[in-house]
Amino acid sequence: MLPLRILRAFTILCLANGAIGYNILFMGPFPAPSHWMWLEHFQKDLLERGHHITSVNNHPTKQPHPNLTEIIIDPMFDIPHYLPVANIFTMLFSSDFDNLKMWWNVGVWTSEHALNDRKVKALIASKDQQFDLVILEQFFHESFLMFGHKFKCPVVTIGTMGYADYMDHSMGLLTPWSVIPHLLLPHTDQMSFKQRFYNSYLSLYDAVMRRWSYMPKMQEMAQRHFSQHLEGPLPHVRDLEKNISLMLINSHRSVDIPRPSMPGLVNVGGAHIKPAKPLPKDLEHFIETSSNGVIYFSLGSYVKSIDMPADRIGVLLNAFGKLPQNVLWKYENDSLTNLPPNVMIRKWMPQNDVLAHPNVKLFITHGGIFGSQEGLYWAKPMLCLPLYGDQHRNTIKSVRAGYARTLNLATMTAEDLQQNIQALVADPQYKLKAMEMSQLFRENPLHPLDEASYWIEYVAKYKGAPFLKSHGAFMPLHQYLLLDVMALLVAALIVAIVLPLLILRELKRLIRKFSKEQTMTDSKEKKLK
Repeated sequence: MLPLRILRAFTILCLANGAIGYNILFMGPFPAPSHWMWLEHFQKDLLERGHHITSVNNHPTKQPHPNLTEIIIDPMFDIPHYLPVANIFTMLFSSDFDNLKMWWNVGVWTSEHALNDRKVKALIASKDQQFDLVILEQFFHESFLMFGHKFKCPVVTIGTMGYADYMDHSMGLLTPWSVIPHLLLPHTDQMSFKQRFYNSYLSLYDAVMRRWSYMPKMQEMAQRHFSQHLEGPLPHVRDLEKNISLMLINSHRSVDIPRPSMPGLVNVGGAHIKPAKPLPKDLEHFIETSSNGVIYFSLGSYVKSIDMPADRIGVLLNAFGKLPQNVLWKYENDSLTNLPPNVMIRKWMPQNDVLAHPNVKLFITHGGIFGSQEGLYWAKPMLCLPLYGDQHRNTIKSVRAGYARTLNLATMTAEDLQQNIQALVADPQYKLKAMEMSQLFRENPLHPLDEASYWIEYVAKYKGAPFLKSHGAFMPLHQYLLLDVMALLVAALIVAIVLPLLILRELKRLIRKFSKEQTMTDSKEKKLK
């Protein structure tokens, strides 16, 4: 890694000493903290490389930079008002179709909210702004692709949740449902007939509803917010999606199945994971003085432990208090009383640094994609308590890989929790499998963040680099599938087979007619004689 660090430092130094950086519009309209915490790694790296960034997001930076201009969406969209956290804890979003509808609704709501912000409106109405590149989180905000049209510049998207069929379509690929499961499904590329049938059904439902219900809403939204500030008719967001130059996907070959690809689809899973920093003194002391090791528990940044029903908190405390290990719990206030002596709660944890410590023996997680990647990187066995969205998919994949177990948070008992924790800690196979998968996850030709920045700069340098995708993205489906060619072949085959048969039938008819006429003629001649 040392040569890579030297090269990286040299590149940044060159940029700082006079190289002109690109002017980039970086947009993360989705308000969930975990999404922005991931996206901000890309933004920070681009700033370090000397680029100038105008950032549209919901979370003011804690580290100001002279090349950074922020447009903060204020007030932030209140997701819990529309999607009560109580529904999440009662597993009301466990259906694949419910999760799809939830994502579409959240995409429409948060996009509309962000576009109505007065500072974002001013950006839309601006006449003197110029950008070399637009970078947008690819998470159901297609109306924001109109910024690329407004500023006449290439668009790069960052796919937070991993691959989806529509990303393939935008690059000129048609996803083979026989071997590629839907974004929400945890299947492998060796699906049973039942799995292939359900995968096809869900994928077709997604494609049809996206085409005829969801995307028209995004188009109407874009028309309403942009039309008065741009000349001429606006393109459709479906066409703008096809013009995306590069997609950086939160995926990794070691944990995701092989799939058809294009040069413009780049895997950057693990881009947010960096070398561990020293822990705060109180956490360091707690972890290092735990003679039986430490269990770390967090439900992430959106769903908070303080929102759990009281009976679920009671189950957790009951189980934790009986463990020989100490427990480090991300709990967002100080309201818990009568804590067992082996449990420490903190409102915030430097999760990556905590997981990096060798005395942390187990990670209890909701199964979010970022935490799952961090746990895997640091080779921690996991106990997953999935709630909604992609968490079920991530959990099943982790369990199948052999380094995790899972429980239903809404129905588990203290005994269930205690037994599963002890099994994960006591059985060395879980740790061995985590170490094996960690090695595969770490094995990259260069750090994913460096690869992402390279391709972002590449697209800016070559004005969109249209050669990174196939023209198939712009072809009608009947041409892409060669249905027109097959129709011609079928027609030719029909002509080749049917025409001779018709000719033969006509010849037979003529022969019969001629034979009949000849017979009649012969008969008349005999009578005349």
